[in-house]
Amino acid sequence: MRDARALDIRAVRAPDGPESVLLVEDDDGDALLVEEYLGDGPHSPKLLRARNLAEAVKLLTAGPAPDCVLLDLHLPDAFGVDAVTRLLRDAPGAPVVVLTGLSEEDAGLAAVAAGAHEYLSKSLLEPQALDRAMRYAVQRRHIERATVALRESLLRAEENARLERGLLPTPLLRTDDLRVTTRYLPGRDLALLGGDFFDVVQTEDGTVHVVVGDVSGHGAAEAALGVCLRVAWRSFVLAGTGAADRTRLLEQMLVAERAATDVFATVIALEFPPDRRSVRLIRAGHPGLLVRRGAAVDWYEPEGGPALGLLPGIAVWPVTTLPLNGESLVLFTDGLFEWRFGAGPERLGEEGLLALARQHGTLPPDDFVDALISAAETATADHGGLADDAAVVHVGWKTSL
Repeated sequence: MRDARALDIRAVRAPDGPESVLLVEDDDGDALLVEEYLGDGPHSPKLLRARNLAEAVKLLTAGPAPDCVLLDLHLPDAFGVDAVTRLLRDAPGAPVVVLTGLSEEDAGLAAVAAGAHEYLSKSLLEPQALDRAMRYAVQRRHIERATVALRESLLRAEENARLERGLLPTPLLRTDDLRVTTRYLPGRDLALLGGDFFDVVQTEDGTVHVVVGDVSGHGAAEAALGVCLRVAWRSFVLAGTGAADRTRLLEQMLVAERAATDVFATVIALEFPPDRRSVRLIRAGHPGLLVRRGAAVDWYEPEGGPALGLLPGIAVWPVTTLPLNGESLVLFTDGLFEWRFGAGPERLGEEGLLALARQHGTLPPDDFVDALISAAETATADHGGLADDAAVVHVGWKTSL
């Protein structure tokens, strides 16, 4: 996830000065004076003029907003603090400098309390003071925006951390006979999680259950749905539901919880009986897997059915049994191989992933998985990074790799 601390208010640089200013003033003499002072100042910004609040709001909302607003508190259609509150309500965003009369310091302070960024007495108007007031107002507005962005970034980071904990749990194992390596690699937009999830659960009879899934799309809704499916899967496993029924129930859960009818999820699930001589697999629209035996690595794609949610209530997912003789299995989401390795459209693909895995076939599980992830990170570093999240689970009995 993106580190919210990367956005530092202290790093906000003072602007050079507004390039455009909207003067809201009905008195032609005062307007002429402001125009002269702006022309004599160090920046000479472009000046727009409005004679009342309604005209100012129209100018502020009709096109690109000016960098600063100079607001008189005595207008034909607004007076005092009311002018500030109405302007900020109808056209929020621009820094506002209030222009007051000689004896209206209290009104200026009240205007600042109501949301104006600075006030300046007309009797003290001169080019340098006016320029300083505008620069100060613009800087205050920049700091306000940076503060809001920082707060939003922190909240997003906290939300993503909660979602990640739900998507990527600690394996629930009752013995130490199994070797499990899990990794999660976020895509290029670190502020948005995808719906990749995994889980590993060993039931009381010694059977080890593994699932890897991927909800279509990216964002908080997809991540939350992934958490929902992952928790539901673990609950079904602990309740003793069979693999076929478990997949059917997961689809029912997805259909009930998804935000749109085009949202689907791919899933691959394994069951390792305690005799260690086989593994049962069920696949719903998900990529195949890697099978490791010694230094050899092969691609295995068991018979499967459609992704969850594509054919609700109709789809069937067969269960395949694969004999084992010390092999380890590597499950993953498509983010591990659906990345571009050059400037063109060519992607690594399943064959490329298998070739890459064979280059590292002699490595132990942790190093093997890290090598695959490192290759993906290195290959995409100059092209924006991974376009999608990637979850990887390497699992096998400890007598194997």
